[in-house]
Amino acid sequence: MKTFAKIRFYWGAFVISTIVALGMIPLIKLFPKHKGIIMHKLNRVILLLMGAKLKTFGKRDKNANLYLINHQGIMDIIALEAVELTHFSWVAKKELFDAIWFGHLLKDGDMISVDRDNKAGLVKLLKDAKKSIEDKNRAVAIFPEGTRAKEQKLLPFKAGAKLLAQKLNMRVQPIVIVGSKYVLNEHNKTGHSGVIEIHYLDAFNIQDAPKTWYEDTKEKMQNLIDKIEKTREVQR
Repeated sequence: MKTFAKIRFYWGAFVISTIVALGMIPLIKLFPKHKGIIMHKLNRVILLLMGAKLKTFGKRDKNANLYLINHQGIMDIIALEAVELTHFSWVAKKELFDAIWFGHLLKDGDMISVDRDNKAGLVKLLKDAKKSIEDKNRAVAIFPEGTRAKEQKLLPFKAGAKLLAQKLNMRVQPIVIVGSKYVLNEHNKTGHSGVIEIHYLDAFNIQDAPKTWYEDTKEKMQNLIDKIEKTREVQR
């Protein structure tokens, strides 16, 4: 069983790498005005080939311009891009823009890079996010944890997402994704067919939110993750 799970992991990694390298990057370069639909369609193909299904709960608030999402792996991005036609501006650490293949996808996809080791990084983040929203009409998607979590427990939220929301007076919608790590676990290199759930929580305007909104949001997201995981354990 473990051997099969390992095979599925490498199959998933092959599918993702191949479609990104031979499909997404060339098509985005050739048809830059259709980035959103290209990524939407090809990410759905990735899920199909990996034996993953999507379930959504709630609705995305189309007036929100900042989405806070928990992060457990690359399948989080694939799942959300597959279910949404909207072309998000994903915030990713600067190092990923230098990666083979995926770096090209981030650059050609016109995503937002952030240098967490540079004090000027947050200033650039604010500038790029404002440009994305006002000039490109693209909402910003960010993982407030800043990196992939190994377990279901959320990592501490970084200051960047909070600063971004408050400085730009944004409308925020938290999104919880579960099941993505079961489909492709990049930490222990296993893969399975399964269901990825996307839960849209209530959106809110920063100007109307309490001072503890960031901490409250993390708690709500964690409570939902715990509730879903308990239900899944009973069903297994």
